[in-house]
Amino acid sequence: MTASSSNWKWNPVVLSDLVARGFHSCNLVQGKLLIFGGLKSPETQEPPLGDVVAFDTSLQTIQTIAPECGYRRSHHEAVVLGDRWLCIVGGWDGSRRVSDVCSFDAEQAQWERWTAGSSNAPPVGLSSHTCTKLSDHEMRVVGREGGLRTQRRYASIYTLHVNPATKTYWYREEESRTASRAGHSAMLLRDTGSGGKSSGYKLMVFGGRDSADCDVAGRWGKGKIHVDSVHAPELSEKIGRLVSTVKGSQQAPKGLRHQSCTVVGPFAIIFGGETLSRGRDAVCNDLYIHDTRSSPATWYHFPGSSRAQKRVGHRTCLWNDKLYLVGGFGADGRTPCPEICTLDISL
Repeated sequence: MTASSSNWKWNPVVLSDLVARGFHSCNLVQGKLLIFGGLKSPETQEPPLGDVVAFDTSLQTIQTIAPECGYRRSHHEAVVLGDRWLCIVGGWDGSRRVSDVCSFDAEQAQWERWTAGSSNAPPVGLSSHTCTKLSDHEMRVVGREGGLRTQRRYASIYTLHVNPATKTYWYREEESRTASRAGHSAMLLRDTGSGGKSSGYKLMVFGGRDSADCDVAGRWGKGKIHVDSVHAPELSEKIGRLVSTVKGSQQAPKGLRHQSCTVVGPFAIIFGGETLSRGRDAVCNDLYIHDTRSSPATWYHFPGSSRAQKRVGHRTCLWNDKLYLVGGFGADGRTPCPEICTLDISL
């Protein structure tokens, strides 16, 4: 069977102006998708959004649970601690790149300021970086950090230590670095040894530069980190059938940035983004699947044909055996999309 977008598509679930934004975060907290921050337009001089919007996947309702406040961010990262606190790391606050940490308490519906501890060479500022949760006390941050006018030619790797009880944090810069990247993705994947057995986990970083190369931003043995995994047997089976029965080209994404990336079982699902190889019509609607069931892992590329489903600065989030696509800017790179969709694979 030849690869085409008729084998997969994004089905709209709900439309709301509350979702119409890009470069936001979207995380699963207590069975709801919490959407925070972002921009209404990538060209605006207005500050980023600071509201928190909740999408109830069972009722399919959207509501604002926290209005605009003093915490405004775009191009930030967010992780969930204890299935209660939405921890915001870095981003653009409307005037500068920041590296500070704050959190939103989903049960109390209130923001909490965190205090920085002593760090060895903390990041000057972070935006379009990645932040991967390793445990409720540790995260791995990868990004081309810098101030308002300066950007380094490499991406630093930091371990971010957090204490939810005392609301304190501190950074430790790792000795290793990666190629300069911004708007990249990070995948926490099982690390298989020469015998095909899992030896732990590795953090793979790709995109955010005009290259198809991947970097390893960390390795951890079994039991060294706590990996949050969402059970998705039906979706994993459909993805497996898609890569085995449809002739997708074995091609890795190259020169792609501001795409979405979500790990689903042994697969990583990458969608959209903008290509650095084209000045015009740069926003993409292609689906990439990273299959780790064999070593080395295999990339599959499934082109999209629907211009209406082009996205950049969007997010994908896995819950209850469904992969949700949330917001982002459309084909022109400027119009915010008010949709939440789910991935539909039909063979």
